[in-house]
Amino acid sequence: MEEICSTEPTGEIFRITVLGKQIVFIGGVALCEEVCDEKRFRKYVGGPVKEIRPATPTAMFNAFDSEAHWGQHHRIMAPLVTPSAVSSLFADVLTCASELTAKWRASDGKPVSAIDELNRLDQESTTLCFYGRKLNNITNAPSPMIAAMNGTTAEAMKRPSRPHFVNQLFYQSKFSRNIAKARKYASDCLNYRKAHSEIDRKDMLHTLMNAKDPETGKSLDREQIIDEMISLAIGSSTAPCIISHVLYHLLKNPECIRQAREEIDAVLDNSELTHESLDRLPYCGGIVRESLRLSAAMPAYTREPRPETNDSNRPVLLAGGKYEIPPNQAMVIVFHGVNRDPTVFEDPEAFIPERMVGERYESLPEGAKKIFGNGKRVCFGRHYAWMWLVTTVVTILKDVDLEMADPTYILKHQGWFNLRPVDFEIKAKSRA
Repeated sequence: MEEICSTEPTGEIFRITVLGKQIVFIGGVALCEEVCDEKRFRKYVGGPVKEIRPATPTAMFNAFDSEAHWGQHHRIMAPLVTPSAVSSLFADVLTCASELTAKWRASDGKPVSAIDELNRLDQESTTLCFYGRKLNNITNAPSPMIAAMNGTTAEAMKRPSRPHFVNQLFYQSKFSRNIAKARKYASDCLNYRKAHSEIDRKDMLHTLMNAKDPETGKSLDREQIIDEMISLAIGSSTAPCIISHVLYHLLKNPECIRQAREEIDAVLDNSELTHESLDRLPYCGGIVRESLRLSAAMPAYTREPRPETNDSNRPVLLAGGKYEIPPNQAMVIVFHGVNRDPTVFEDPEAFIPERMVGERYESLPEGAKKIFGNGKRVCFGRHYAWMWLVTTVVTILKDVDLEMADPTYILKHQGWFNLRPVDFEIKAKSRA
């Protein structure tokens, strides 16, 4: 039996030590599936997820298992993100995506940053769909929330690797300023809704402001509402990173563009895209899944042994006893490794949307399909995210032709809570 396999960042499991603390990384599908067993393991709220709590103290995203407000908030908000509830947001999502492609068609091929443009689209869609407010930041100046959110999450990622006094002395002021800007965005949306009583939308913000937890009868106070509004925005910020990777992989694989357009044209037949038609575009869905696999736009999430089901005096065994870890050991599932596991994915670096369609996708091990998380802490907005991703990809392919501003561009990443392409610029024009 091995205490842990390796200190080298390869293989299905390895470890590093930061500031004297051991961190274990999971990089294979089988072990990913094992540590996602909800009976033995749970979400670990530590590291960057804990560090961002000052921005969203009571949000579900960074709640500890012992905190009752997770259940209270979830019971209030969950009915708004079921598949049927999300379908009512399709028209707003399509409106925003079409606004972006209209802007691109009028750009005369001027190079633009893919991630900057898609960040604007994401912020516009999220604010309109969930909070009922049109920011107009697709065509005008970007919302300050985008920079505030990026700054907050970037700092939260770095803080665990520094001594506490260094964070406080050199970085706390900027961190606090970005948090204040993010909270101002949410507060402004809340004040806007209160000032416009004529807005008749039974959306997420309406629910946050008016609903009561069916179990406790409690409602959310203003600060709790703001926490969840910021949390939803941070959660959705992964989506534009994914679409940026979609565009990169499609431009590197033009045959995939041809196949996707054949499917789109056959299904739509010159009619408008509808929510019902999304399920009839499986190859486009495969493009999104394959881009998710390769990009790992949400690069990782963390797990820990459940204290109630593991003996605190004995190590936790993995892989049938092949490895053992301490009973309080946090583990980081690294999707760059899991999603390239050669025992599951043949030619893992290749972009092959077909392997993410139909029976080929369904037959994959469950550990290869955890990109949206797991168990009761699975991505809260995953149904909305999927609709947004497929709608955006289809709208772009339907409306515009794209090319790389620099045909020699090699994919580079910048990573905080999500991974985004760096210096990736595109040129767009009306589809020929």
